[in-house]
Amino acid sequence: EVQVVESGGGLVQPGGSLRLSCSASGFTFSNYAMSWVRQAPGKGLEWVSCINSGGGSTTYADSVKGRFTISRDNAKNTLYLQMNSLKPEDTSVYYCAKSISVDCVRDDSDYWGQGTQVTVSS
Repeated sequence: EVQVVESGGGLVQPGGSLRLSCSASGFTFSNYAMSWVRQAPGKGLEWVSCINSGGGSTTYADSVKGRFTISRDNAKNTLYLQMNSLKPEDTSVYYCAKSISVDCVRDDSDYWGQGTQVTVSS
């Protein structure tokens, strides 16, 4: 079955960095765009970033642009999110999500992971 599993979350100080990973299985990973979304405490879901199937095109929410980098290794069926210059407002559960499309399209994710907690605090 289709499965995506996030890892790499943890506690980091403001200004620090963290890299999240998402391991995918049960589908041809290289055929689908992938996204990261997050949910802060008491807040709704916020789309963070998307990468197309081949990894050549990326897009970011304004709130993370210039600080976060999405990437993928199709040979390893793994999606990444490199997070730099972290702020307390980045504190969220981060989810990876599989798109139904080759390219990044709004609201087209069909499978989500369980999430990994990122806490940015002194």
